[in-house]
Amino acid sequence: MDVSGGNGQPRSGSDEPAEPEAGSTAPDTGSAQPQPADSGPPGDRPGARPPRPTGEAPDEHPGPPAGEHAPTPDTPTPGPETQNSPAPGPETPEPHTPDHETPGPRPPGGDRPAQPPVEPGHSPYDAHPDRPRADAHAGGPGPGRPPQRRPEPGGGLLMGRPFGVPVYVAPSWFLVAALITWVFGGQLDRVLPELGAARYLVSLFFAVAFYASVLVHELAHTIAALRFKLPVRRIQLQFFGGVSEIEKEAETPGREFVLAFVGPLLSLVLAGVFYIALLPVEPGTVPGVLLAGLMISNLLVAAFNLLPGLPLDGGRMLRAVVWKITGKPMSGTVAAAWVGRALAIAVLIGLPLVTNALGSGAVDDIGMDTVMDALLAAILAAIIWTGAGNSLRMARLREHLPELRARALTRRAVPVPADTPLSEALRRANASGARALVVVDADGIPVSLVREAAIVGVPEHRRPWVPVSGLAQDLTDGMRVSAELSGEELLDALRANPATEYLVVEETGEIYGVLSAADVERAFVKAMARPS
Repeated sequence: MDVSGGNGQPRSGSDEPAEPEAGSTAPDTGSAQPQPADSGPPGDRPGARPPRPTGEAPDEHPGPPAGEHAPTPDTPTPGPETQNSPAPGPETPEPHTPDHETPGPRPPGGDRPAQPPVEPGHSPYDAHPDRPRADAHAGGPGPGRPPQRRPEPGGGLLMGRPFGVPVYVAPSWFLVAALITWVFGGQLDRVLPELGAARYLVSLFFAVAFYASVLVHELAHTIAALRFKLPVRRIQLQFFGGVSEIEKEAETPGREFVLAFVGPLLSLVLAGVFYIALLPVEPGTVPGVLLAGLMISNLLVAAFNLLPGLPLDGGRMLRAVVWKITGKPMSGTVAAAWVGRALAIAVLIGLPLVTNALGSGAVDDIGMDTVMDALLAAILAAIIWTGAGNSLRMARLREHLPELRARALTRRAVPVPADTPLSEALRRANASGARALVVVDADGIPVSLVREAAIVGVPEHRRPWVPVSGLAQDLTDGMRVSAELSGEELLDALRANPATEYLVVEETGEIYGVLSAADVERAFVKAMARPS
């Protein structure tokens, strides 16, 4: 698979203090001045105001703390499915999983994870669904509307958008085009020596025509995916062929089989077309050599991709068959991936032996040919091996993604007016068992979220003088997420609009709570750690 950015690909870019542990925003009811649990004041916050004289009212809207701004962590995301020809695309980078611990196990019959233990006297945020929620209305444009998709990344030189799917030519293609031109030009020199230097122009035309055939192969995958309503991120032509980056997995083994088979099928059809076109052409001519080369190359593309091992098309067909027999997609992936690894070893050992046996007559060039064949076999074997491993990892990721549910990960929130002192807001959160603060206007409509990291930076003795509006981040459309989001949809929504906290709303627009990006990352790590 190739995770862009490749079929299929997250880290924390925050410069703020580390996220407090669960329950950190819940104040201690036994303290005269409430403060977050397990997070003593690290020192005077830059920009914090000194205590005012008695009788002087605090400013309604002080500026945000100097040097602080909202971090933009990326959330982990799975890579898209890919179809490859004639060989698999580059190795898929494994999704980043931050090194965090996760909340405790879910209670039986409960929808949310159990909260971690806290010190006596502290009140962690209890997000159980049977607790009453905030009474404010979410407002804003459309309740729970997920954010728009992020702009598509590049992948080289954009050549066009057939069927609305961008087609890119990777820089590595120019290297392989030059290599094909040089190798095919040497063959033309033996077949058509009268061409002279013009043979390299003919060879360059062959390289372009060959990759046009590869593009047709990839377009077959793309059309089938679109027919099954599977989004295709892009098509990329690269060193060892092409990659169709399909963002979702087929829903049934039958569709998976068709999706994989159409590529090699189109390559076989092209080989037949070139064969028919070759029949009336005189042998030993430039058109004859070109048509014969394109026929043979498309046959090789089809044959190679039909090998039954991931990440090749034949491996996806094998996966579909095992999936159909066992009823388990993961079983099909495991079987096809291990066959792919065995295939990689066979290519590494067998390809040099076969090519050496077929070219044993060329005694004068046997040394260099053997080295080149061994190098090619090693590269192909490495691509197949790593592609099979990545397929296993991506399948495991997809298997656990449904466990990530916005509703289960959301923290209980308390709505407070913008001029509420931080100490009073924490007192209210403690009294209601909440772990998040939502700033609302006079009509009860949320306008911003108080950042947990900013609360930790305020010394205890200054909290009665600091309004919550000075610690809040303004809400944008992308920071409102639906409580019904889960799995890939949830990760896509968070990745499209990086932030530390998100307002979670019901379909009716009612505030459900606040979702922390750190909580999602911890849940992701825990889900990936579970055995399949």
